[in-house]
Amino acid sequence: LRSGRSFTGELVSVRDGRMEFRTDRGRMETFELEEVDRVEFSGREGYRNDRDGRPPGNERPSGLREREVDVPGGTAWTRTSVELRDGQEVWFDSRGEVRWGPGRKDGPGGESGSPRNPARPIPSRPGAALIGKIGENGDPFFIGNDRGPIRVRGRGTLFLGINDDYLQDNGGAFRVIVYY
Repeated sequence: LRSGRSFTGELVSVRDGRMEFRTDRGRMETFELEEVDRVEFSGREGYRNDRDGRPPGNERPSGLREREVDVPGGTAWTRTSVELRDGQEVWFDSRGEVRWGPGRKDGPGGESGSPRNPARPIPSRPGAALIGKIGENGDPFFIGNDRGPIRVRGRGTLFLGINDDYLQDNGGAFRVIVYY
């Protein structure tokens, strides 16, 4: 904890800005996330709270809804079932890789130095990058590695896709957590 106290045991849950923890002695403890300095997992990378009690400019606020979505590289648009309204802010946490041609594979940011391609949904943005749109007929917008916030224009269902003009040879997928 930020106070200098430490515990060993089992992390039970993290939700609504609180962390529930069962100590090695069997006692349940609940902490506000602002009290937590870090969590170390045996043999794994841990969690470190670098907020110093106040959020920096673009840090995602707590208490948002979230939806995890797999975005296949070979599918033009994936419906997320996330309903958004005009002016709402949305955040993303994207991982994975899409194979999109012989010897080409990239993460959500797309191909570095990708040339302009007028056949792509967003011609001037990197090929194979993560993109989005609001509603079936909405204009595509770039997401890439951006974590947000992105301010929504329009209202409707969020769709996620791949900025590529030829999807038939694509494989892999991005795993995206949408916070809204």
